[in-house]
Amino acid sequence: MSQSGPFELETVVVGQPKRSWWRRYRGPALAVSTVEGTQLALVTHTDDTDSLLTDTSGRSLVRIERHARYGQLGPVRFRFTDVTDREIGTAGTRGLVKSRQLSLRTERGRQLLLTKGGYTSIEWQLTETDPEQSPAPEILGRVTVSTIDAWMGLQQYVVETDARLDASERRTLVASVVCLHLVRRPPGDSSAPA
Repeated sequence: MSQSGPFELETVVVGQPKRSWWRRYRGPALAVSTVEGTQLALVTHTDDTDSLLTDTSGRSLVRIERHARYGQLGPVRFRFTDVTDREIGTAGTRGLVKSRQLSLRTERGRQLLLTKGGYTSIEWQLTETDPEQSPAPEILGRVTVSTIDAWMGLQQYVVETDARLDASERRTLVASVVCLHLVRRPPGDSSAPA
């Protein structure tokens, strides 16, 4: 059986790889894996504004550029590009960085929202309409956040998508989960997540 790519599966896990408290960690910031744990892709932060999502052989899949006018305090916009620097999607927050909603745009221009159910909720829902304005939006996916190592505060995001989403829409969602992690825990930040 050939290995599936990270955007072909309906469920993937995006998480911080486990590490030792006693040794300096030099691996990827995040890993994209199957539910069973097979690694599909890696995320590295090249600096405070750029991240790179590569497959396990090192081939570039998505570059994520972060743009913020007011540092950590204001809205943040993320731009997703391919190896030719062609835009293949965007994500952005409104208001304060520790937002409860990311606004997404896919490569084909489809507008989606990734919204947290409440301040204490561990689940984010992917919809086309705002859940706060539409009483029962159609849920196209879910992102469930958990802490896999309480001592170090390592985070994991289980990304479940509807079968009707295509690979490019899943690519936007997986890249947006990387953005969600960056919004909650910027590179080098050791404070508790939002």
